[in-house]
Amino acid sequence: MGGFSPHTRAALQALLVTFLWSTSWVIIKLGLRESIPPLLFAGLRYGLAFVILLAWVLRRTEHRAGLRALSRRDWLALAALGLIYYTVTQGTQFLALKYLPAATLNLLLSFSAVLVALLSLVLLREKPAPLQWGGLGLSLLGALVFFVPVALPGDMLLGMGIGLVGVATNAVSSLLGRSVNRQVKLAPVVITVASMGIGAAALLAVAITTEGFPPLRPESWLMIGWLAVVNTAFAFTLWNVTLRTLSALESSIINNAMMIQIPLLAWLFLGEGMTAKQVIGLALAALGILAVQLRRLPVVGRVPVKS
Repeated sequence: MGGFSPHTRAALQALLVTFLWSTSWVIIKLGLRESIPPLLFAGLRYGLAFVILLAWVLRRTEHRAGLRALSRRDWLALAALGLIYYTVTQGTQFLALKYLPAATLNLLLSFSAVLVALLSLVLLREKPAPLQWGGLGLSLLGALVFFVPVALPGDMLLGMGIGLVGVATNAVSSLLGRSVNRQVKLAPVVITVASMGIGAAALLAVAITTEGFPPLRPESWLMIGWLAVVNTAFAFTLWNVTLRTLSALESSIINNAMMIQIPLLAWLFLGEGMTAKQVIGLALAALGILAVQLRRLPVVGRVPVKS
């Protein structure tokens, strides 16, 4: 990328990260087809990513000093973030993908941004702008176009229920992530490593208790390793690098590219097609959610909400 300006380079790098996060959905679906237990799959992914990021963090003197200076209250906040975002949100995402098409769950989870806006209205007395209200209406219209008429078999209905839990906890973790990043005076990557370690440990404990630890094929370990090393540790680090150059609005728009990338990848590699009505509904929802986010922009360095 030597011929590009720093800003263009950062935008292309951010687009690469969203592509990697979008491929995660395909890899997860393929891993589930290989009979990797979903909660164990998620726990191993984030557990291995935690080990890699921790090794990098501990090499920095200022990061080690910051970790030692954390108070009990700080650790409790980090633990809450880790349990809500990694244990529950990521656990339910992997579990829901066992029952739902990738594009359907992607649309559901995208409504976390809408729920964050509504929770902020109730809890923080932050009144949405007219553009955000319009975006809320457009996103709901898109969801109606996508889902109606509702005719879901039992497994998909279960997946929708699990996915809706993930939507709620994703929104809560977004608000909590903002609070933690403001209160705990640490580099964003250190906050992520600490919360990821706690959340992944709890997720692995739940997974082994409920699913056991069956023998995994080499192909399964390859998928777990790729998700941990490339799509989590590397992608998160690169995303934080791009945030030094890109504005919050630019990052938000690029992040929303996943709403298009995931259905395309699911169609190409998983055979999950969509009807014309669903494509229109997805496009309307994507535009509406972007409008909702225009004033509720991502905090630099917060925990990524995508895979």
